[in-house]
Amino acid sequence: MKAYLIRRLLLIVPALIGISAISFLAVQLAPGSPIYMVLLSGRGNGNEGADTQKIIEDTKRLYGLDKPVPVQYALWLGRLAHLDFGNSYKDQRPVREKILEALPVTLELNVLSILLIYLISIPIGVYSAVHRGNKIDNALTVLLFLLYSLPSFFAAMLLMLLFCGGEYFNWFPAFGLHSLEADSWSWGRYLLDHFWHLVLPVLCLTYGGLAGMSRYARAGMIETIRQDYVRTALAYGFPERTVIYKYAMRNSLIPIITLAGTLLPALIGGSIIIEQIFSIPGMGRLTFQAILARDYPVVMGTLTFSALLTLLGLVLTDVLYAMVDPRIKYE
Repeated sequence: MKAYLIRRLLLIVPALIGISAISFLAVQLAPGSPIYMVLLSGRGNGNEGADTQKIIEDTKRLYGLDKPVPVQYALWLGRLAHLDFGNSYKDQRPVREKILEALPVTLELNVLSILLIYLISIPIGVYSAVHRGNKIDNALTVLLFLLYSLPSFFAAMLLMLLFCGGEYFNWFPAFGLHSLEADSWSWGRYLLDHFWHLVLPVLCLTYGGLAGMSRYARAGMIETIRQDYVRTALAYGFPERTVIYKYAMRNSLIPIITLAGTLLPALIGGSIIIEQIFSIPGMGRLTFQAILARDYPVVMGTLTFSALLTLLGLVLTDVLYAMVDPRIKYE
């Protein structure tokens, strides 16, 4: 297992280079240009009175945009080897600093969402599989399909309208991670206020994955309880709860683990909309604002981090395979 993990971790490097190359080309081919964003914002290196074409050329040289795309990518890749993503075109701050500020916020949102998805979806899936066809299973099926088909941005705006001080209830805050006066509160009240701000964003990030994951858990459990060893154990008189939860459920988790490697990147992608709606300063909002501003270094930095999380998630999936199923060996 140790040798396998070392090989997989080393393979992340060429995979990350390939992903970054494709991402860099896609960013360069996207419509719009940071040069024109500079002109629109009224900045021209102090040359506002100069000729527009001269401002464009000066700005291109300043940001290295006058070089061919392969040269730009080679320079960016060289900085990446030193964990240097360059400076933002928008405010000249190092991209690494901006990512390190936003990443903990997004990870907090998504880790809480993933925990809730697994803690709720697996019991629902197991119950629906064991009691398939009854009224509760049918009701859960309809409810989960409705949740799965409900867009997260629509749910977020609907929850804000209902529970954030509109015409109905004022139960939850509508934006941010803390109240404006939270800095003067005790740490206990500060922490409670923080988690209260996370309720609606986490709910919006959770329900879609919960609906899909519970269906996978149900299908995997139905397939497992049809196996001969389950019927044999029940025929020998073992308690049904022991057979279901100790033996069958463990083997039914392999399809769920398959999805674990892609769940975190998917949630980070989905959090772009949720963070923007709730004004949460995470990776999603940072990416969205960088795309609007044509801030190429920030866009490439966030894309690279997302790709790295995806590749690490795939390695984690292989490790979980071996933990759940002793028959899987990587020697």
